[in-house]
Amino acid sequence: MAQKTLEWGNTSPGGSSTGASGRRDDAASAGSAPSAITWKEKIGFGMGDAGCNMSFAAVVMYLSYFYTDIYGISPAIVGVIFLTMRIVDAVTDPLMGFVADRTRTRWGKYRPYLLIIPIPLAISIFLLFTTPDWGQNAKIAYAFATYFLMSLLYTAVSIPYCSLGGVVTSDHKERVSFQSYRFFFAGVAYLILTASLLPLVELLGGGDEARGFQLTMGLMSVIALGMFAFCFATTRERVVPINETRKPLLDSLKALARNERWLIILGITFLQALQFFLRQGAAIYFATYVLMLDAGAISFFITAAIVGKMLGSLVSPWFTNRFSKRRVYMTASGIMALGSILLFFVPHDWALLATLFFAVINFIHGIGTPISWSLMADAEDYGEWKTRERNTALSFSGNLFFLKLGLAVAGGLVGLLLSVGGYEAGVEQQADSAILAISLMLTLIPAGIIALLMALIAWFGLDDRQMDDIRRDLDSRRAQQDPAADGQLA
Repeated sequence: MAQKTLEWGNTSPGGSSTGASGRRDDAASAGSAPSAITWKEKIGFGMGDAGCNMSFAAVVMYLSYFYTDIYGISPAIVGVIFLTMRIVDAVTDPLMGFVADRTRTRWGKYRPYLLIIPIPLAISIFLLFTTPDWGQNAKIAYAFATYFLMSLLYTAVSIPYCSLGGVVTSDHKERVSFQSYRFFFAGVAYLILTASLLPLVELLGGGDEARGFQLTMGLMSVIALGMFAFCFATTRERVVPINETRKPLLDSLKALARNERWLIILGITFLQALQFFLRQGAAIYFATYVLMLDAGAISFFITAAIVGKMLGSLVSPWFTNRFSKRRVYMTASGIMALGSILLFFVPHDWALLATLFFAVINFIHGIGTPISWSLMADAEDYGEWKTRERNTALSFSGNLFFLKLGLAVAGGLVGLLLSVGGYEAGVEQQADSAILAISLMLTLIPAGIIALLMALIAWFGLDDRQMDDIRRDLDSRRAQQDPAADGQLA
């Protein structure tokens, strides 16, 4: 039976379409039904990100403190170490994606990395939090070396893991469900870390903080091993590329560059990360100096936000099963921007209302996060449909780099705006200019970034109907392996 070529008339970069031409074969439609996905596999996929958080999130939260206050190197050197690795990421991330896309095993392309690499990763984290009694220069060299090793190994786990989310199913709605489990269990791991890490440091160290961090991080890494193994054992790779031709890295990058939706997704990823990490970076300052909360109330303020994000991730599939993913993402972003603006005007002595607003903003963010990662996989499907070439890990490596870039820029903005506002560490009462700077970082500045994000979401353009068309066409090509069945844009 001859395959009908999928064409969209008048398709613009914004994604508006005058309709789909051509009738699809019944066989193609029937063959497009995705394999049944069980809740166990979704939990398994979520445990993979929990494993990432049990290892790397602890590094993000506590390594700077460990380096300066326990290991004994200057904050300036710590900043250089972190910045240097972000520059290295620009090279290692795409290289890892390129390697993963060309991996061939009986377990798939990406799953084997979740079984093998976490072992040396756990060892590297243990070494990272080890404090050799050396001279200052040797200690700095050791810090550079162990952080570099840990970062490379984490890249070798995180990129295959994120890529797995694009090949577990071709159903774009199920992808949202997978991602929602992912971010829920990532939140669980984060809560475990925030609640137990410092008490474990005290318990296992017996008064020796250096020893406590070393043993605690070793324990967290061992727990992460089990999570990664469970993810490997319960997930499957179902989406097989139509064209398995192994091209050089430069040619694969050129193919990605021809995918305009992927380029838009890079911008979405950056802005999504920028507004989130800027708001989270300002949260502790806002709770401490704007709301003037005590330690217990600050913990509640932060925890409420984490739980809100987790719950938002869980309910995200409920919305996307009833409405277009892009519409849900756009609406959630608009509500998040409005909530951020309203929070700016909440009186500073209304701490409970401010905490509620902050939790709701994070709840809405949680709704959008699984969708944004699902759109990354949609962009890759679109790219394969358009170019007949699929580079899932290379594509996700670009998104991960832009996420890290958003994290780095957010961290830089927090420091810059605190400095401009006249923030003084250790004082009980900050100047009005510092209070304003902190409030802006939590509210109006993220709202402005979200406005830019919404513009990119609209420009991305692919809606659920178009993704259903693309999936059916790709499934039909895989079934027939017809090289003449190229998708075309008018």
